[in-house]
Amino acid sequence: MEALEEKEAQVAAWLKKIFGDHPIPQYEVNPRTTQILHHLSERNRVRDRDVYLVIEDLKQKAREYESEAKHLQDLLLESVNFSPANLSSTGSRYLNALVDSAVALETKDTSLASFIPAVNDLTSDLFCTKSKNEEIKLELAKLEKNLTATLVLEKCLQEDLKKAELHLSTERARVDNRLQNMDFLKAKSEEFRSGIRAAEEQLSARGMDASLSHQSLVALSEKLAELKRQTIPLKKKLESYLDLMPNPSLAQVKIEEAKRELDTVEAELTKKVNMMEL
Repeated sequence: MEALEEKEAQVAAWLKKIFGDHPIPQYEVNPRTTQILHHLSERNRVRDRDVYLVIEDLKQKAREYESEAKHLQDLLLESVNFSPANLSSTGSRYLNALVDSAVALETKDTSLASFIPAVNDLTSDLFCTKSKNEEIKLELAKLEKNLTATLVLEKCLQEDLKKAELHLSTERARVDNRLQNMDFLKAKSEEFRSGIRAAEEQLSARGMDASLSHQSLVALSEKLAELKRQTIPLKKKLESYLDLMPNPSLAQVKIEEAKRELDTVEAELTKKVNMMEL
């Protein structure tokens, strides 16, 4: 609890330091927000300390550079009785250009031994930069080529998508139409079933034979077809007897047997047909 109160006090002091005379924005005070703000204040304190150290180091270097410059200036005056104030305007420009070059190249002095390596390093950096630029241009050309291919592919995909959507719309309309027809056919089928059941019930109430129902007639029709199929070999057999050489007694017997068998089948067939017509 004491640690939390101490953090709240540190946060309040840090916020007051940050905003100064401006009002501090309202915020919800709870352990979580206090922890977050305390963490930020600690990081800010560390950063301020680092910045302060860098500033002090730069000030120290500036004092050293000023001392070194004053020493060199005094040495120059003592040795050759030379002062920058005695230079012409052209000489001053050259001197300023030399100083600016030394600063730009980050050399320790303006001697030729310092300038040549710096210029070489700068030339090397220039070549590296040009090489990187060429690589970037090649990569950019590849990207442009890939982008063009991607755009073409995207256009093709959009056209295919439109065609697919159109086809899907057509198929959906066709399916909807088929569903409507199916619903209509189902309704009609149910209507016909109801009509058949009602008609069968009426006929049953009137004493109709159950063998004349729709299912029975269908079964009889199938049986009739089977009987017709069975009569075909009998007729062929009869025709073979008709083609035999005349043998009055044997031929007459065979003919009579075939006629009786054929008459029996035809009688049964006629009976079934009459029942179906009823």
